[in-house]
Amino acid sequence: MTMQNQRHNKTQFYIATANLLNFAKPQRSFYDNTPAYTQTEYTQKLEGLSALLKHAHADILAVQEIWDTEALTALAVRLGFDAADVTAPLASNDPSSSHTQGKGAQNTPAVGIITRFPVLETTLLEDIAPEAIVDIPDVGPHKKYQRPPLLLRLDINGQSVTVVTAHLKSKRAYFLRDAAGDLLEDMDDPNIRIRAKLRSLCMRAAEAASIRIAIMARLNHTNEPLILLGDMNDVTGSVTTQLMAETEEVHYDKSIRDVALFDAARVQRRYGWMKDVAYTHIYQGMPEVIDQLFVSEEFLADSKFALGYVDRVDYFNDHLKWDYADRVTDHGIVRAKIVLNH
Repeated sequence: MTMQNQRHNKTQFYIATANLLNFAKPQRSFYDNTPAYTQTEYTQKLEGLSALLKHAHADILAVQEIWDTEALTALAVRLGFDAADVTAPLASNDPSSSHTQGKGAQNTPAVGIITRFPVLETTLLEDIAPEAIVDIPDVGPHKKYQRPPLLLRLDINGQSVTVVTAHLKSKRAYFLRDAAGDLLEDMDDPNIRIRAKLRSLCMRAAEAASIRIAIMARLNHTNEPLILLGDMNDVTGSVTTQLMAETEEVHYDKSIRDVALFDAARVQRRYGWMKDVAYTHIYQGMPEVIDQLFVSEEFLADSKFALGYVDRVDYFNDHLKWDYADRVTDHGIVRAKIVLNH
């Protein structure tokens, strides 16, 4: 029996999200302009991530920026999981993988989930829902997720819970490039830079809207809980984040509670002050929460449909104060403790 299982309490579980900042196995090139990790650099990153994440005691860990399942599995084992507890289809190092042919993620990193609970369903959201497709300026229709979200339906001590992790398009300007990857635009032109940021916003909005459509299909007229978490690349109240959650709509239409999602930090029963000092990323010198954790109505303590509640939410972010060279990731970790009623 692993330490993870020994620590288990059947009435509660911990779920966390962490962007692992280009976690790849050694001697493996992932970006053309980024050198591969040496064995020493990889070992340092693996040990550093293990040290950060072990304090979260997560039973479910959603991760972003994964290039290789071999690296992720090594991390999972260090955290007390089994190798079989890792799911990251688009970063697979299994030669039989139809997605990667064993080469790991290509061109862009993938998301993954580590969980010790039995997996009832695994779904990749690869295509943008038709209703969410928009034309990106100078690019055309955005029909595919840049980094497909991963959906797992889990059996958590007899309770089915759907967990979705996503990594939306960043705010970084999207400049046009040719087939060889060479720039076609002047990055120093302020008007072009604005247009490039508009492209990124449109992409992120389309992806958020598409995730929302997938979530509503899962939540509508059901009492099965859903948790959405990951690197959303914008703050909780932003238009794109609220496209996914629609929390604010509940104030005007109570019936939307059935399909809305709620910021775990705002509905937690303890340590509510934490949300006022929390941050998970420092963008252009400003701390902000862009790593989100949302729950459906079934985890609201005051809901007549409650199957449990969010006891508390914690942010692990002290490492963001270190010198950049000493950080193994540039994101904080968000963790929720959820208590089940049974």
